[in-house]
Parts: sequence; C-alpha cells; structure tokens
Amino acid sequence: MAKTIKMLSPEAGRTDTAGLRAFDADALARCAADAAQPWWRRQACAEALAGRVPERRVPKLIACVQGTGDVSHVRIALLDLLADRPELLPWLRHEDRQQDGAYGMAEAVLGARGALGDLTAAGALTTVAFSPWRHRRETGEAGLDALAARYGFEAVLAELDGARPEDRSTAIRLRHHAGEDVTDALADPDRAVAYRAQEFLTDPERLRGYLAGAPAEEAKLWAVYALHRLTDDVAETRRLYEELGRPRVEVAGLDEELRAAIVHEYGQWAEERSDPRWRIEAVCTEPPPASDPAERLLRATAALTAAGLAPKPPVSCGEDNGSGDGTYHVIGYGTDDSTVFVSTLGRFATGDDDDPDVRRALESAGFRWIDQAVASIEVTGLCVYYFGSRDPLKADTLLFYWQD
Repeated sequence: MAKTIKMLSPEAGRTDTAGLRAFDADALARCAADAAQPWWRRQACAEALAGRVPERRVPKLIACVQGTGDVSHVRIALLDLLADRPELLPWLRHEDRQQDGAYGMAEAVLGARGALGDLTAAGALTTVAFSPWRHRRETGEAGLDALAARYGFEAVLAELDGARPEDRSTAIRLRHHAGEDVTDALADPDRAVAYRAQEFLTDPERLRGYLAGAPAEEAKLWAVYALHRLTDDVAETRRLYEELGRPRVEVAGLDEELRAAIVHEYGQWAEERSDPRWRIEAVCTEPPPASDPAERLLRATAALTAAGLAPKPPVSCGEDNGSGDGTYHVIGYGTDDSTVFVSTLGRFATGDDDDPDVRRALESAGFRWIDQAVASIEVTGLCVYYFGSRDPLKADTLLFYWQD
C-alpha cells in the first residue's frame, strides 16, 4: 500500500523526512498550505519541498507566508522555501514587517531579505548575527553570507558602522572568510567581539608572535585563551599566565574556597561577554579537592537526624523542581515544607530560612553555611546562562544553581 503524507508524518516529532522528500511535490505543497492540517505536518511538508516548489502553488504558499494569523513555524518554513522569489521583496521590506511579533518572524524576514540581495538589510542582519541564541545567529549569518556572495564582502562592510560591536563582529567574520588575518580583533573593547575573533584563529605561531606586542592585557589573555584552545598545552598556558602576573578578577568577599568552586564549575564555559581572566584562571589553577557527593548527603542527613530534625531522603534539584538539573540537592525536614540545600560543588549548604538549629547541625558535620552576606556577593565579570539571561550572578545562585 502506498504511503500517504499522514502516514509519513503521523505526529509531531515522528516524520519520515526521506519519505516526504520523495513524495509528490504538488501534494506536499497543498498540505503545506492547508490550515486544517497540524502545523508540524505543514512545516515538514514545506521543508520537504526544498528545490522543487510547483510553480502553480507559489501564490498560495506566498499567501500563507503573508498571513499574520497563521502559525509562525509554518510561515518561517515557507519563507525559507520561497526565499528566491523576488516578488516577495516589497512585502518583506514594508515597515509593517517590523510590527510582526510572531515568534521568529522578524529574524526570518531579515534572513529572506538577505537571500534576495537587499543590501539595506545588512545593518539589521548584523544585530541578529550577534545574538547569543544560535538559531538567531545562524539566520543573521546566512543572510549576510548571501549578501557577501552577491556583492562582495567589501560592499557589505560599507553598509556597517564600526562604532557598533555587532557590526565589528560581522566585519571580523567576513574578513576571516575572505582569507584575512583577524588577530588584531583580539584587542576589540567589546568582549563578545574579541571572543568571536579568537574562535577564528587557527595558527599557534601567529598567536605566540602577537603576544609580544599585544596592545593591552585583555588582548594578551584572549591570545593565551585561543592558543590553549588550539594546543591544549596546559604547561604553556600556565607559563604565560605566570608571565602576565596571574591576572584575575578580584571580587570583594569571595574567599579562595568559594572562588575555586565557582571558577572551576563555570570559568571555561562562561558566556561570551565574560572577562577572559576567569577563563584563564580556570585552566591555570588547581580545582578543589575531589569529594563524594553521596557521602556528603549521607553526612548531612545523619547530622540533621542527630539534631532531631527528621530529614527526608535527599533529592536532586531537578527532581525537586520537576525538571532540569543543577548543582545542589534538596533535603526536606520537619513536618512542614522546610528544606536545606546541599551543593555539589563543595561543603556548602544553605536553607530557605536561616534556621539556627539546621545551621548548627550542618556546621558541626563540617559543612559551611552560606549566609545572606555571602549569598549576595555578585561574581563580577563571570557571565553565566540563567533562564535566558547571560549576566553575572550572585554567589548563592552559582553554588546552588538550577536550570530548567
């Protein structure tokens, strides 16, 4: 029995992509334009039509793209499919497109303008390409690449303003793809720009040569970081770190125990705008002594039991919150909903309220209670992803971190 589109895409997340790619194009186009079909099936049909859109179905598909009441996932898939249709350009450039708040549409419209050769979209595309969200960045970069392929990268650069970090980031990327050396961009005053510049560097010897004449400490640190990424030579990285005077971000109130736990959990994987000193410190300093989280939980439970606090079995922060993961476990105690948090990063504990009995019990068992004074310390320069934000966090959030 011949398969149908419904059989090839029976439910969301279960699509026979190869089967749809081989299916009749006209039937796929009709399904993609049919508002009565589930949006995920229409999206799959649109994606399966790549390179073989039936001409007679184009007007209907364009109408779906322009229908602001339709599902944005479908509109975006169709817009990507029809990004070679010049008749779309007037609609894409209309000021009303800036008011379309449907998820992902603003970026998709800009990407399509780039694909259609609209050089006036270059500035807005650089903003999208500078996004920390990968899907947005890829859309912006694809639009800029299309413009560069059509007009040359110099023409695209002529549309940009060097005062904007996003424009400098795009300039670095286009220069790199044109074969130019972008080592000089390690000195960019915007850390996200410098971070992206170091990602393009592939020559260890050039980086070693740059170090001698780098114009600023941060530029040297970015060079060291890029060099370590390429060589994974910890000994060389530590030698260069020593030669630079072991630079680090000083944070008032953050003692060495707290600092070591935080830097070795987050330093190397920090967000782009982080101070490079955190990244290098994570490579060049010794991590905290290894410990057994299970033993720590047993010790905490025993201490709470001995204090007559009737602890409940520990659960991970993900289980306690119903999803996700993080850096602590939760132990409920007593007859109400009181809880204590035990960090996986070291001997750190804290609670919903500063219960003196709980604090005494855990401190007597070797734990360090994180009080409000320590909890409120902002770890400056270390940007960590947290529910959509990529800014520095306070010590308690880092020690007791949960992400859905």
